[in-house]
Amino acid sequence: MTTAPAPAPGQPPAAFLEVRDLRIHFPTDDGLVRSVDGLSFRLDKGRTLGIVGESGSGKSVTSLGIMGLHTVGQYGRRRARISGEIWLDGKELMSADPDEVRRLRGREMAMIFQDPLSAMHPYFTVGAQIVEAYRVHHDVDKKTARKRAVELLDRVGIPQPDRRADDYPHQFSGGMRQRAMIAMALVNNPELLIADEPTTALDVTVQAQILDLIRDLQQEFGSAVIIITHDLGVVAELADDILVMYGGRCVERGPAEQVFRRPQHPYTWGLLGSMPRIDREQTERLIPVKGSPPSLINVPPGCAFSPRCPYADVPADGITRSERPELAPVPGTDRHHAACHMTHEERARIWTEEIAPKL
Repeated sequence: MTTAPAPAPGQPPAAFLEVRDLRIHFPTDDGLVRSVDGLSFRLDKGRTLGIVGESGSGKSVTSLGIMGLHTVGQYGRRRARISGEIWLDGKELMSADPDEVRRLRGREMAMIFQDPLSAMHPYFTVGAQIVEAYRVHHDVDKKTARKRAVELLDRVGIPQPDRRADDYPHQFSGGMRQRAMIAMALVNNPELLIADEPTTALDVTVQAQILDLIRDLQQEFGSAVIIITHDLGVVAELADDILVMYGGRCVERGPAEQVFRRPQHPYTWGLLGSMPRIDREQTERLIPVKGSPPSLINVPPGCAFSPRCPYADVPADGITRSERPELAPVPGTDRHHAACHMTHEERARIWTEEIAPKL
């Protein structure tokens, strides 16, 4: 199976969502923060993409960019420098009128935010906020909208939804707030759902329930889903494809099974090595990724991961270390790509002989 050639710039893609060379930079007094610096990916309906990486790698900034929430700041001033293309169901969002993007937001694309307590308004009941989200996109009365809100609260597992709809966010537990946020995101049956760290600060039992809920709702509505997380266990549970971000760029992407079974980038190796496992006896301590993520104002030249990479002295694949490695197809695969200075043969040897036996 071969990958279809990418459409020309400005031409609509075949995929439901396609992001092309997205760059989101923030001017600051200290310099230009390159939060996202040339990111491209695509996602079809009914599929789940997991975007993983450490804090500060650009994951959440990417999601907010897709939703159109970086474009205009206070008093209408642009607070971010954004370029590239974002295609959603044949519509290009970067060049679209802000009012058009606002109409799409909530109806065709919706987002589950990382902290529902701060994302939901504390002065309005949960039911009232879901009702408002529904009435913005549907010409219905409050009674009809409330019925829909109660229906969604029941669908996401809120007990006594008719009564709990009149409670305020602070009266819900963390897991219940997250469920209410999911209900609000799904009230208009969006075709794209972005979940930003949907299980953060939840205990493992509630985490499993939330992941099962997202999976069941995706199967019911046929939505395209993006899961943003630093937890590889979450993407192993849900994702069809994985995109690994580091320093504002993609360093590896491909089908989840291939990324887990034969990862191609040393940063992905580090993430896997730091992930606890329960399917085998753990005889050694977890291996953290040494060092800290780079400053997005002063990203290292060449490969941004090189200052932390234990294989930075391995001979490069025909390019100098000062050059930035581009995403290249992994031989023998159709959709697996990695950006690394090392040759594929050297990476395969290191993975087989040094990394895999320790995991």
